[in-house]
Amino acid sequence: MPLLVEGRRVRLPQSAGDLVRAHPPLEERARLLRGQCVQQVGPQGLLYVQQRELAVTSPKDGSISILGSDDATTCHIVVLRHTGNGATCLTHCDGTDTKAEVPLIMNSIKSFSDHAQCGRLEVHLVGGFSDDRQLSQKLTHQLLKLNDREENENHFPIIYGIAVNIKTAEIYRASFQDRGPEEQLRAARTLAGGPMISIYDAETEQLRIGPYSWTPFPHVDFWLQQDDKQILENLSTSPLAEPPHFVEHIRSTLMFLKKHPSPANTLFPGNKALLYKKNEDGLWEKISSPGS
Repeated sequence: MPLLVEGRRVRLPQSAGDLVRAHPPLEERARLLRGQCVQQVGPQGLLYVQQRELAVTSPKDGSISILGSDDATTCHIVVLRHTGNGATCLTHCDGTDTKAEVPLIMNSIKSFSDHAQCGRLEVHLVGGFSDDRQLSQKLTHQLLKLNDREENENHFPIIYGIAVNIKTAEIYRASFQDRGPEEQLRAARTLAGGPMISIYDAETEQLRIGPYSWTPFPHVDFWLQQDDKQILENLSTSPLAEPPHFVEHIRSTLMFLKKHPSPANTLFPGNKALLYKKNEDGLWEKISSPGS
């Protein structure tokens, strides 16, 4: 299976390490990214992408200037960009169904690139480390140098999050305090087993959430009664490497799932999506659903 690296068609390597050894500039670019300081990204002009979500837009977007995601341990954040028209897709993959997700990612960027007269697709992968269960390595190979540091014989990812500037194509290390809108609702969909979905319509410049449905989370009361150690060890793919807010995030998401066992009835009246658009200050503002 061939792919484009540095503008040349090459055969897909057997491992990420083989790819890096065959193309030394890739390792240098990874080293430069790892060496950056983490930038705190504010909510203005930001579209935050949660796990198992994707968003795609272009430099023509008048509302969104930055796509970003973080909290990636064994997950991978993927940026796919067309060099001709600047159309950019960012997604947060966890290996649930990579075979189905890759065509979804490719088709999302293709819809922006059909009329581009020149240019190529560039892919950037960030995430994964040498975790004990080898989940990172498996996902890296499924999608296409590991992001690993060692401390006291334990392994941790170097980069947990990145942002991409749609206008300039700059990619940089980032963290985010605002992961909305509807952070808990979107996280609940993922924890309940929802598939990869596209969340943003670049034509209308609207973020679309739902309508979602899920079955009641199994044994939710049992999990809510467990201590932090049990939640961390049983509901994380990499307990030692999670960010400090992981357990709090899982607890709040479980509480949300308990409160809303049937979201169609309580969260999406009339089975209508929740729609958001950036206001003049660059912040998300809820707008009326179609037909409401």
